[in-house]
This record gives sequence, structure tokens and C-alpha cells, in this order.
Amino acid sequence: MLKTEVIHPTILEALGRSGHFSQVVIADGNLPVGAMTGPNSTTVHLNFRPGMLDAISVLEGILAVCPIQGATVMKKPAAASAEIHDAYKSLLGEVSWDEMERWEFYDKIKDSATVLIIQTGEQRRFANLILTVGVVKMAQESNF
Repeated sequence: MLKTEVIHPTILEALGRSGHFSQVVIADGNLPVGAMTGPNSTTVHLNFRPGMLDAISVLEGILAVCPIQGATVMKKPAAASAEIHDAYKSLLGEVSWDEMERWEFYDKIKDSATVLIIQTGEQRRFANLILTVGVVKMAQESNF
């Protein structure tokens, strides 16, 4: 019996084979994930219906299982709103943050470093998030 907050077997398997600098994508309900699959990625569909399961809940689960050192989002147009980015930043804390143009962002998802794409039912715009897996620090290591 598992005691972790995340019990989805495919997600745990993909995270288990990830390593430093691997990428995990949390996709909104509108990203065409079939066209984004890279050579090493596994896709998990958690988009049962619009709004279920949301990207914030998935991010909280990933953070409970795996160290994250960086995050990348798609750069939004100047007139658009992307409040979800603030929510991501709040949950992620002190990780590197990057924004990319749309097609560059899509190419990054397709990269061989992507091990997992989790499609959610998230409906907010600009909710797609690429996470970079970090390392588990030993107890005697300091943050540097």
C-alpha cells in the first residue's frame, strides 16, 4: 500500500524513471497532447471533464513526490491575463522561472527530456507548465 499523496501508477512510474533535468508537463484541457508527444514521454489523461482535474491540484501532487528546480510557461500576449502563473509561482517558491514564445514552448514539450505529460481538465488560459526535475539533496548538503 502506498503512503504518498500521488497513487496513480503511470505517473509514479514516469517520475521514477525521471532524473535531474527531466521535464514534466502539466497540460491544460486544450493542449493537443497527441501532437506534443516526444520520444521518451508518457501521456496521462486526467481530463475527465472541463475543470476536472485542475492544474493546481496536479502541481501540488507532483511537488509532494518530486523535487522541482525550474518552471517554464508560454509567454502570454500583453493584453491577456494569466493569473494561474501567480498561483504556480506561489506554490513553486524559489525555482527558476522562464517564459517562452508559443512555438518554442511547444518544441520544448516535444524534447527528449520530457518524461511525462499530464493532461488536466484545466480551463484557464496559459495554464500549460513545464517543470524541470531537480535533485534530492542529502541531509548534510547546504543549498547553494
